[in-house]
Amino acid sequence: MPDFSRPSSRKWEARPRDGCCPAKRDTLNSPSSNCVRLRTMRLRVRLRRTKTNVRSRFRLDLLLLSGALGLVAANSRGPRLVAIGRLGPDGSSTVPVDQGSSFGGFSVRAEAFKPGADIPRKFSCQGSDISPALVWTDPPAATQSLVLIVDDPDAPAGTWVHWVLYDLPPGMRRLDEALRPTAEVTGGGRQGANDFGKTGYGGPCPPPGKPHRYFFRLYALDSRLNLKAGATKTEVEEAMKGHVLAKAEVMGRYGR
Repeated sequence: MPDFSRPSSRKWEARPRDGCCPAKRDTLNSPSSNCVRLRTMRLRVRLRRTKTNVRSRFRLDLLLLSGALGLVAANSRGPRLVAIGRLGPDGSSTVPVDQGSSFGGFSVRAEAFKPGADIPRKFSCQGSDISPALVWTDPPAATQSLVLIVDDPDAPAGTWVHWVLYDLPPGMRRLDEALRPTAEVTGGGRQGANDFGKTGYGGPCPPPGKPHRYFFRLYALDSRLNLKAGATKTEVEEAMKGHVLAKAEVMGRYGR
């Protein structure tokens, strides 16, 4: 039987409480104090990581919530809600207000040429100089009139206006080929003045060199403009301000 009354030659030391720091803390410079500092630093790192994770999760939840609210708003506004974007590389797009792609699918196309392709010669000043047939999809339900503007932004003297039509009926879905150059459009609407100094359509007529781009832009408005016949593009655009519900466009090229 061991004799517990005799002092043992073995030195008993306090075991570390966490595998690092001894229980006894004598001085600030002792190993035990250094270990306490190490534990404190580890706790701070853990707290920082926890805060970072919480912030990241909060931001992710906020983004998801914003997206969900956007979808709800889109569904509640109906056809007036449109997406803003830019013209595609093929020259075709459906656009609200300025440029890009339409949420409601409002679009326009030319029957004689594909988006971004060459415009046939017969629609130019070198041919019969007649207007091409255009077809478009349903505009927004609140549409009260349509406006069509055709221009060439590559003209040497600046953007050249080739065709202006306004107050087209909201139920109209096409313009036939070779529309007569009269002030009043059969079926409703009026034609304005082009930069050739004439009423109605004036075909592409660029100088020799690189082909020019010709944009056919169709606007859906929430009101009629009630401008007199022969209005200019500037007058039409000024009257349109604040009334554009959606815009669609198609682009063709012509050179000689």
